[in-house]
Order: sequence, then structure tokens, then C-alpha cells
Amino acid sequence: MRTNDEIDLKEITVALWEGKWLLIAIAFLFSLISVIYAVTLPNIYKSEALLSPVEQDGANNLSALAGQFGGLASLAGVDLGGSSNNKAKLAIEILKSRKFITSFIERHEILPDLMAAKSWDIKSNTIIYDDDIYSSEEKKWVREVELPFKQKPSYQEGFKEFEKIFYVGEDKETGMVTIFIEHVSPYVAQNWVNWLIQDINSGMKERDVKEAELSTEFLTKQLENTDISEIQSILYQLIEEQAKTIMFANVREEYVFKTIDPALVMEEKEKPKRALICILGAFLGSMLGAIIVLVRHFSVRKY
Repeated sequence: MRTNDEIDLKEITVALWEGKWLLIAIAFLFSLISVIYAVTLPNIYKSEALLSPVEQDGANNLSALAGQFGGLASLAGVDLGGSSNNKAKLAIEILKSRKFITSFIERHEILPDLMAAKSWDIKSNTIIYDDDIYSSEEKKWVREVELPFKQKPSYQEGFKEFEKIFYVGEDKETGMVTIFIEHVSPYVAQNWVNWLIQDINSGMKERDVKEAELSTEFLTKQLENTDISEIQSILYQLIEEQAKTIMFANVREEYVFKTIDPALVMEEKEKPKRALICILGAFLGSMLGAIIVLVRHFSVRKY
């Protein structure tokens, strides 16, 4: 004795068999579209670097002074609690910031490679630009946009585009920092990663040196205005620590992050996954084809 479920399943199977050519046609069409789409997508390469926070020399001395002279140090703008971990976290947030990224884009003049790069010619190692956006021959922006946008993309637009291809993050267990860039050119991706590391190291160095110099200037003035030996001793120690900060900053190239595994020019693309795109296209086409066949079958039967 057959149940209703068995009858329904048999009817569905028969309906699919009767409409197999329509189903195959739709699946083939979707497969063809997905293949064409996958082929037209440019290769994207990812260049990645592994960084380690640099141990800050004199951190223990500063921590010891913090408990005794924290109040006076705060008045002078002296950071007595600056550990390498805190500096690394601050550097990561600065790397992500709009101010740093827009300055990075402007400093290295990478707006065309960021906003108009279409593909990469592996033989000549040159970037092919989208002619509707940027003329490489005239070095001129030609895109058509509506207000408030302009022909030449703003750095705000550049920031939004950069966010899509850039990542920096810290491993909570090891403390290691990973930074990567994705681009149609593996050479551009590598260069940008290296520039980011150089810029954040130099930027953090300049920031700390400037703060140390201002703090030293304040402490020196205070030293000139007091005759109390105990306070003079405290001020001398604080000035000495600031001098150490300036000295270590000037002799250390990798100030905040030390490169453990440098960025490479990758030989293999990161994406697109063309095979996966084609499989998904064929699957979606088959599903849609089956739905259309079944809807047609039961609509005809109803009437």
C-alpha cells in the first residue's frame, strides 16, 4: 500500500524527468554565466607579514618610577607605564585609523593603484588600469561621477577602498601581529605591507621622541625653579629616562614592530576561487531549474 508521501515523491521524480531538458538548459545557462564571470575576475594576490612587538628598553625602570613619581610625571606628560604590549596595541589602532591610512595614501601616491587598478600583466610586471576611471597615458582621472564626488577620488573614498584590502590584527595568545594587503599585483601588495611597517615604526618613534623632548623641557624648567634636593633627584631621574627614550628611539629602526616573517611577492593567487564559483553556479542553476519545472508541472495539473 502506497502512502501519500511515496506518491508525492514519485510524482516529483516523474515531473523532473519530464522537464529534464528545461532543467538541463537552465543549469547549463547558469554554469556558462558563472564560468564567464569567473574568467573575467582578476587574480588577487595577498602579501602577508608576521610581526612581533619590540621590547621597550627601560620599561622596568619606568615602571619602578611610576609608583614613586607618577603624579609629577603626569604633570610633565611623561608616560611611565608604557609597556611594549601597550605600544603595540596603540600602533595597531593607529594603523587602522582614517588619519594614518589617508596620510599613507597621500604620502606614497598610491591612489591610482588603489582605485583604478583593473589587472596585472605578469610578463611586463605592469598594472593595467580601468580606462573608464583613470588614463595611465595622461596620468589623469577620467571617471564620471555625481556630486559630492569628484573626478579624482577623495582620500575618504581611498580610505574606504583601502579598508577592503587591508588587515592588521593581534593574536591574543602569542601577541604576534599579522598584517596583509590584497591587490591585483603581488609586487604592489608586498610594497604596501613593507611601507606600512616602516611608516608605523617611524611614526611611533617620532611620536615618542617628541613627547620625550617636551617632557624633558618641562622637567628642566622645574629643575631650575627648585632648590629642594629630593625633588631635584626625582627630576634628574625622570630626565634621564626621557634621554634613554630618545636614545633608544634614534638607534632602533624597528621601533614598535620587529619583522619575524617578511612580506613576499606571492607566486600563487589568493582569489578568486574560480572552480568554486563554477560549481556554485551550476548548483544554483540546477536548483532554480528544478523549481521552475515543478512549479510548471503542478500549475498545469491544478488546471
